[in-house]
Amino acid sequence: MLLRALLLCLLPLAAAAETMRMAVTTSFENSGLSEVLLPAIAAETDLDVELVVVGTGQALRLGEAGDVDAVLVHARTAEEAFVAAGHAPHRREIMYNDFVLVGPADDPAGLAEATSATEALARIAAAEVPFVSRGDDSGTHKAELALWEATGLPPEGEWYRPVGAGMGAALNTAVGMGAYVLSDRASWLAFGNTEGMALLFQGDPALFNQYAYLPVDPGKNDDIAGDAAARLEDWLVSERAQSLIDGYRVSGEQLFTFNATR
Repeated sequence: MLLRALLLCLLPLAAAAETMRMAVTTSFENSGLSEVLLPAIAAETDLDVELVVVGTGQALRLGEAGDVDAVLVHARTAEEAFVAAGHAPHRREIMYNDFVLVGPADDPAGLAEATSATEALARIAAAEVPFVSRGDDSGTHKAELALWEATGLPPEGEWYRPVGAGMGAALNTAVGMGAYVLSDRASWLAFGNTEGMALLFQGDPALFNQYAYLPVDPGKNDDIAGDAAARLEDWLVSERAQSLIDGYRVSGEQLFTFNATR
């Protein structure tokens, strides 16, 4: 036993994985994709990526403050402003999916008959049936507001219900109220509480939903793990990442499509 203990002491100690913090959208977490990617990242890059799960607006604010090493979000205009302000050296597109409009299966506003996303929202406003908004400055919320602006109809009234919460909470609220809601496709497909609800409108190019990676400027403070963020970026645009992202499915449906440039 003594000899065995001595031999174990002589074995090289395994190096501790390097830790970095990445702010990500709630849809990235809700979809289940993080549970597929993080173990592979840890095994293949020796990086322990700690996720801070928030809406896109809050994720970018964390990056601006230098409280995280990178962000993975989905609101291009806000991302480009983040880079232009010097908070990140660049923006790297990684993958995409799309937004969908879901609501009560009996579809009182007739969304299934709409020919565009703006017409679908206009039908909801005209019928004054409940619509749940994330209301949290997330990428989904920003996309929703842009669609409302395109309709020329301000979302106001008792029928419009901002919840100030993540995608899962917004979907649960919509189910409880029998309301319409804009969701990213991945969160909807991974959502378990769909009783009485259905996907009612999809396919408009205006519903395209791009996700991008932004490494935070290492010059913000000495705690920014710039080398780790760069190593993670290299992995996220690799063939290995592509196989996992494109291969991830729920109920047989692909949730994300890899589109990073190498």
